[in-house]
Amino acid sequence: MRSWANFGCGFVCIGLITAYSAFAHAQAVLTPAQALDYRRVGDLHFSPDGSKLVYVVQSYRWDWQPHLWVLDVANGNAHQITPEGNSERSPQWSPDGKLLAFLSNRNGKTQVYAMPTDSGAATVVTARKYGVTSFHWSPDGRTIAYLAKEDDAPGTESGPQVADRESDLPRLWIVDLASKATRGIGTPGYRIDEFQWQNSTNILVAAAAKPQIEEYTDAIYCVSLSDGAFKLSSRPPQPFRGLIVSPDGRHYTVQSTRTNGPIPRDLFVGTIGRDDLRDVTASVDRAVAEVKWHEQSTIWVRVVDGFANRIWRFSPTAAAVPVKLSLSVAAFDVSGGGLVAFAGGDFNHLPALYLRALDGSVRLLDRVQQGWENTQLAPAEIFHAQSFDGTPIEAALMKPVGVHAAEKLPLVLLVHGGPSSNFTAGYDWETAWAQLLVAHGYQVLMVNPRGSNGYSEDFVKANRGDLGGGDYKDLMSVLDQVIAQGGTDPNRLGIGGWSYGGEMSAWATTQTGRFKAAVAGAPVFDQQAEFETEQGPADDEWQFGTPWEHADVFARNSPATYIGNAHTPTLILDGIDDASNPVGQSKGLYRALKHLGIETQLVLYPGEGHSPRSGAYNLDMFERILDWYDRFLKGSD
Repeated sequence: MRSWANFGCGFVCIGLITAYSAFAHAQAVLTPAQALDYRRVGDLHFSPDGSKLVYVVQSYRWDWQPHLWVLDVANGNAHQITPEGNSERSPQWSPDGKLLAFLSNRNGKTQVYAMPTDSGAATVVTARKYGVTSFHWSPDGRTIAYLAKEDDAPGTESGPQVADRESDLPRLWIVDLASKATRGIGTPGYRIDEFQWQNSTNILVAAAAKPQIEEYTDAIYCVSLSDGAFKLSSRPPQPFRGLIVSPDGRHYTVQSTRTNGPIPRDLFVGTIGRDDLRDVTASVDRAVAEVKWHEQSTIWVRVVDGFANRIWRFSPTAAAVPVKLSLSVAAFDVSGGGLVAFAGGDFNHLPALYLRALDGSVRLLDRVQQGWENTQLAPAEIFHAQSFDGTPIEAALMKPVGVHAAEKLPLVLLVHGGPSSNFTAGYDWETAWAQLLVAHGYQVLMVNPRGSNGYSEDFVKANRGDLGGGDYKDLMSVLDQVIAQGGTDPNRLGIGGWSYGGEMSAWATTQTGRFKAAVAGAPVFDQQAEFETEQGPADDEWQFGTPWEHADVFARNSPATYIGNAHTPTLILDGIDDASNPVGQSKGLYRALKHLGIETQLVLYPGEGHSPRSGAYNLDMFERILDWYDRFLKGSD
């Protein structure tokens, strides 16, 4: 029996509703341009003394180029500190708080820049021919370590492109800020994916000794600054990420998995030099998204818990403690004094910055958004429904405000990317898609089917080798239960999504004729062809094995196998330079639909990858998406 638990409005406390009261009285209809004109906040960092907060802001108005902002915690004054037209990211305070370093492409290739925190312009710290990928301050603040290719490495923009060249691997470098002297560290041949300073003489790295192997093979190594030798420290369960060294330099954490994938969802803590990793978040059994470790006794963790992101506090001597917040948390940091700054929001409240005091009270620091005063966003009903086999599935339903109860509306089923991802109660690209449709008279259903992140370990693994099986049945089971509630026109159903969502949209058109319109963004059409051409096939190998060993599994999970059953008009969108689901997948789906005489349109965006960043291209997509659904679900020309 399905149970409805409408807590969409319950996410927001009275004080925060008051702060956003202008939204409730607005009348303007959301347009594609307005839906995309939001700002996302992330990568929050308190200054060492806790007086300032630096963070990264992105917007499609800036072609999703990140910019740095600094906020004065005491008075809430915030201002952008980097110029328009560039990509500025990865802010890091120096240990003494006198300098702020970051990555910028303002002079071409991405380099490390540093600027005084009181006043003054930023100056370039590195000058690498091919740019810098990441960096970290040394504990004493005198040097910066960073990853970059050798300047004499062959270019990748012209000439023969040789696969798996050692010269294409970035290596570890150290620059002295006073003298600007630079030296390489470590043994060539390793692919270094992450690193952190352990102390003034050693750096801890997550690296692959055989990078040509396209599987998860990283291990933790300790690199000595004196001789550059790589000393194996431990081999965390694969896959893992998020290397952090403890404040005392003796321990470290990684996000890993306790039972073989598919994603690094648990937090493991170990002693450097010992193979004693232990899972400290098993009792919570939710996916870890962000970790802060500023004091030895306390680790703060943001976890994905269904439609909400929540913060927990972990201690080696006490039970884990949830931090009560009324909003879903997109990013956070903790000051030395225990103040929690976070970017929070829900379905109908855009991201803003808040501060949680020691007594648990929360105050608004900065609204962040501009130009939304006259726009109303729709709330969402979050509920649980039993699937075909009794599995509880969480979903959210958005409805237009003020619709007569007897009116039956068209509905679009949105499917999230991933598959090991989820819909979250916040405003992002997928939510913007949903809000746009709701503003134009559609119901929108967002389901977290089996395989989604934010639930148990078993749940996230439940669609392994079965994409389009149980997960598709979950989607349809929830859809049927929504239709049974009334208010939905079963003859005007659409489906859409991006990446895995695009793949499932294409899949659905091969399994049922109920959908009258589909939008497939960056889909997978043929699993074997994708495996053979994608960048980084390790995730798909976890799902299906390899096509030369399990051709039947790849075929069974491919929309291409069943495309002869399709009848749904389908809009296909993708970036021409998509390396995750290469553009040939979109072209293959388009060719098949044309051959079958099914109405279809293929739109490709030059210079864009798996997730197009250009504001103009995203606007074009949203306009096409709305027009496509209107044409086939409302009958407009």
